[in-house]
Amino acid sequence: MELFDTHAHLLDERFDIDRDALITSLAEKGIVHVLEACCCAELAQDTIALSEKYDIIYASLGTHPHEVLRMEQAHLTLYRELLSHKKVVAIGEIGLDYHYDFSPRDVQKRWFVEQLELAIEHKLPVLLHVREAFKDALDILKAHKNGLSGVMHCFSGSYEVAKECLDLGLYIAFGGALTFHNARRPVEIIKKLPLERLLIETDCPYMTPEPHRGKRNDPSMVRYVCERAAELLNISADEAARITLLNGRELFKIQG
Repeated sequence: MELFDTHAHLLDERFDIDRDALITSLAEKGIVHVLEACCCAELAQDTIALSEKYDIIYASLGTHPHEVLRMEQAHLTLYRELLSHKKVVAIGEIGLDYHYDFSPRDVQKRWFVEQLELAIEHKLPVLLHVREAFKDALDILKAHKNGLSGVMHCFSGSYEVAKECLDLGLYIAFGGALTFHNARRPVEIIKKLPLERLLIETDCPYMTPEPHRGKRNDPSMVRYVCERAAELLNISADEAARITLLNGRELFKIQG
């Protein structure tokens, strides 16, 4: 079984004690690609350096909605300069988060639009973080649908929202929440999605899947997401892994 974790945060401080050993061990656990999602300009160079050090790691650059209060035009300039790197395959994670509102909503929307336009300009897909903000996010995405591509990361919306995302050409990604015993909405939605738009991820070190919930997550645990997705879709885990691997390679233009 070959697996693609399409959203990870391996530069998080929780990996400081064993980052190299962990990443080195991933290949023997069936992980063939990991997409490292940058959350702020300060980590952009480190994200690229990590992708240069390990063949299986690719980079996505962007500023998370939690961090946009500190964002400046200079950060966009930095991203623009780094986007030509061969291991940079996306922009993100970007979007809107009205659950925590760590940044004012008008500031979140401004920088979401600016980073979205940067992605479209450079023909790169986006990693979308949207929490309790689907109406505003979809309005912005629809206004920028020409040239838009990307994935709705850790999808938490309704099936109606999922359909709108699919109509925009977006992929839908599920993480550890799909395995939770109290999961309701994602369990029903995944059954209705076209398989060619499905991705799996960990969002590690967060969102650890069952049976390891409460412990630190890491890319190897995408296997549990894959197995649960397969169960819900009534296909084998190997087939779910194959489909999501090919989907990820298609979206991020990664050669097999």
